[in-house]
Amino acid sequence: MRTRLSLAAAALFLLAGLAQAADATGKWTAQVPGRDGQTRETTFNLKTEGDKLTGTMSGRNGDITIANGKVKGDEIAFDVTFNFQGNSMKMEYAGKVAGDEIKFKRHREGSEQSSEFTAHRSK
Repeated sequence: MRTRLSLAAAALFLLAGLAQAADATGKWTAQVPGRDGQTRETTFNLKTEGDKLTGTMSGRNGDITIANGKVKGDEIAFDVTFNFQGNSMKMEYAGKVAGDEIKFKRHREGSEQSSEFTAHRSK
């Protein structure tokens, strides 16, 4: 009987650990693909609180605040709106956190185009 209770308690403990959201809090850097195949180093400063994600992303003109940030298990998602010469462009980011990496997929709103890149936790 004790063995069964011990095994059940251990199983519950493991399941609880797996159900916890991955911690994306911290500074992340990535080589993000841009026009003509060139990449630009981009820094993400993220903070998770429960199922909410906040933070900033570096841009050509400084830091840009992320919007609509969400966390679900090991997946994160957020939007960033860039403003160029009076025009705005919304990019949607979705990523999967695995240890010290986030595998991102980025999609421009209103476009079929998307790109993928990996961000690494800065130490």
